[in-house]
Amino acid sequence: MRFLRVAAAAAFAAALTAGCSPALDWREIRPEGAGLVVLLPCKPSSYARKVRLAGQVVQLSLQACSADGLTWALATADMADPALTAAALGELKASAMANLGATTSTALPFDLAGATPNAASGRLEMAGRLPDGKPVREQVAVFSKGTRVFQATVVGASLPAEAVEGFFVGLRVLP
Repeated sequence: MRFLRVAAAAAFAAALTAGCSPALDWREIRPEGAGLVVLLPCKPSSYARKVRLAGQVVQLSLQACSADGLTWALATADMADPALTAAALGELKASAMANLGATTSTALPFDLAGATPNAASGRLEMAGRLPDGKPVREQVAVFSKGTRVFQATVVGASLPAEAVEGFFVGLRVLP
């Protein structure tokens, strides 16, 4: 009888918590062909378009979602030529700053096991404004694996350190 009461209490507690959804519902995403795992706190939408990067027109794929007042994203493109990756990474950093109208950035520690070493890789934090004039903060990491370049981004009015750190630490390059 005691077992049934405990089971009923556990079922009741589970039903109560099932109705509550956390603001950040982390899930592992493996973008097709990217050779990378990213943890996102919401179900992403996928987008793709042709862009000019390092003087080449390439297909840029994007996984992005919004949760808890933040936008989380991973963009990737295959440069096909290893000589173009450093320039592409530099352009990804510059475009992140330009999108916010940021004039300065702060470098943050970033070391991703399995990424191809590249002096242009890194993680930055910047502040700027959205098109509607609202202030916004952004952290962005750019890195490469072979000829594929990546840009991982979190944008919001404020950046909760624990959630943002979990996002960047959750990036894993697949062998």
